[in-house]
Amino acid sequence: MERKDKSVIENRKNQIIELIKEFCSQNLDDNYFELSVRLIDKLGRKRDLPFMSGKIEIWAAAIIHALGTINFLFDKSFKPYVTIDEINDFFGTNKSSTGSKSKLIRDLLNLGYFDNEFSTNRIKENNPFDKLMMVNGFIVPKIIEPNESVQKINRIEKITKPVVKTPKPIDNDQMDLFKND
Repeated sequence: MERKDKSVIENRKNQIIELIKEFCSQNLDDNYFELSVRLIDKLGRKRDLPFMSGKIEIWAAAIIHALGTINFLFDKSFKPYVTIDEINDFFGTNKSSTGSKSKLIRDLLNLGYFDNEFSTNRIKENNPFDKLMMVNGFIVPKIIEPNESVQKINRIEKITKPVVKTPKPIDNDQMDLFKND
């Protein structure tokens, strides 16, 4: 990649970051801004840079939308709370463009709920999966001692395994019954 290309990429990234910074300062918090910068940096390491085509406003809205989707930003019971319409109104974008770019970002980076890298601090603190572990293929709470869990699971496996009776060997008297004289 030429030096000129790197400066063009950095310029485009900075434009998107500035738009996101303004939105986060008015509607969200620093945590969302930090996650947005981390997300755009990760997108910038892709071979084909998705944010190099299209309007920067759509990419800024899509980044907020992607992070908001995995962090329950659109759920009124969570703080901060923002509607999709508020995002689109701020950036001057429409739902379909923002939603499709958001989906592209989530697919490219394999983002999902309770993502370790892109979850807000609040989501990380309340992650229900952090309280679970897998032992012998069973999901158990971490509050149980590992040895105790293994013992309980072994007892369950013994109870639930089907009992297979092996047939008794056939003696000669029984074999005589099947003979045709």
